[in-house]
Amino acid sequence: MTEQTVPLPSGVSWLQVRSLRRLQRNSFDYFLNETNRANGMVLDKTAPDWPASIAAIGMALTAYPVGAARHFITRDEAAERTLTTLRFLAASEQSDSPNATGYKGFFYHFLHMQTGRRAWECELSSIDTALLIAGALTAAAFFDAKSKQEAEIRALAKMLYERIDWAWMLSREGGTICHGWRPEHGFLPYHWEGYDEALILYLLALGSPTHPIGRASYDAWCSSYEWKEIYGFEFLYAGPLFIHQMSHIWCDFRGIRDAFMRDHDCDYFENSRRATFVQQQYAIRNPLGFKHVNDWCWGVTASDGPGNQTKKVDGVQRVFFDYVARGAPFGPDDGTLAPWAVAASLPFAPEIVAPTIAHLSALHVDVPNPYGFKASFNPVYHDGADNGVGWVSPYHFGINEGPTVLMIENQRSGLVWSLMCKCEYLTNGLKAAGFEGGWLDGGR
Repeated sequence: MTEQTVPLPSGVSWLQVRSLRRLQRNSFDYFLNETNRANGMVLDKTAPDWPASIAAIGMALTAYPVGAARHFITRDEAAERTLTTLRFLAASEQSDSPNATGYKGFFYHFLHMQTGRRAWECELSSIDTALLIAGALTAAAFFDAKSKQEAEIRALAKMLYERIDWAWMLSREGGTICHGWRPEHGFLPYHWEGYDEALILYLLALGSPTHPIGRASYDAWCSSYEWKEIYGFEFLYAGPLFIHQMSHIWCDFRGIRDAFMRDHDCDYFENSRRATFVQQQYAIRNPLGFKHVNDWCWGVTASDGPGNQTKKVDGVQRVFFDYVARGAPFGPDDGTLAPWAVAASLPFAPEIVAPTIAHLSALHVDVPNPYGFKASFNPVYHDGADNGVGWVSPYHFGINEGPTVLMIENQRSGLVWSLMCKCEYLTNGLKAAGFEGGWLDGGR
């Protein structure tokens, strides 16, 4: 295969750098403005009466150090925001009560913005707890001063991580990790199987010094992987783009490999690079015949959409979806694209991502975007008012803004990666999973 490994470029142009700086700053502002300063809860979505999500809180905890490093806010303000959040989480109720904030160290997926208690009878979420804790550990690595304030950040992050009973969430011996638990019905019937965003979850669960899972659970997860060849690229397959990004926010996978990747002479970073090129190639081939999709207009992932309905557009019967995990090349795909998901692939393939961001930015020129890109858009769908763009999500999401800020930073400076390379819990998890090589063994 001559096509499957594309040489890494040295970077992007200065014009593109300025554009990325602006996008990063605008996206960071979400965490300044959509956070309850009294308790650190971060709005999941900019809709009326919407709750916080613990994943968005994890993004905020990771973004505050970036904001301090980039002088978007002062270090003191970043520390104050972080400490408010961690103090609330540490003191919040952990019990099997249906109105608690969490249980067994895990947190409920959605929390009320004002009270921080469970919202919508949602599940105790394993993956979203992992994203939250990844943010707390990033903060602990960044705030390394001897001051009382920063020492408390480190202590609280350590406590929050070490009290999680990861092994309890297995729900069966030696099996894969369960998606979650509800006090009304117990464990959910779904487990993390098949390549997905749960890589960071497994690593943190393996690295726990108090309640770890065993290597057998990680191996069980890897055994459900699908290695495919698509458009001349061989890679570990997942259709939605976000799966190839989420764990990479915190972990630098360049040059380190587990047993699966050693067997395929690859690593997870290179795998995400190939997946990014598969997305572009899918757009170039454009099998569904969307007029807006091309070399510089792509980005199929889990995203908001125009709604569950069928409409005839230009003589073609099109099926549209609401929020769903769209994927390439096997679908579902209704023409909805998510510009933030393109931005979050910047470290993997800047030579195709940077010009795509520029193109997508031009498409959004007349759409108010206080926090950078809106979540998604679909030029195929029109509701009677032709604004030249088609349907545009009216919302911003914390889990979209976070990857935009953080992966741009990883491309610019590698800040989050360098912080987490110093996190003993993550390095212990990587070693327990069988990762070897590169920075993990003292090299690059």
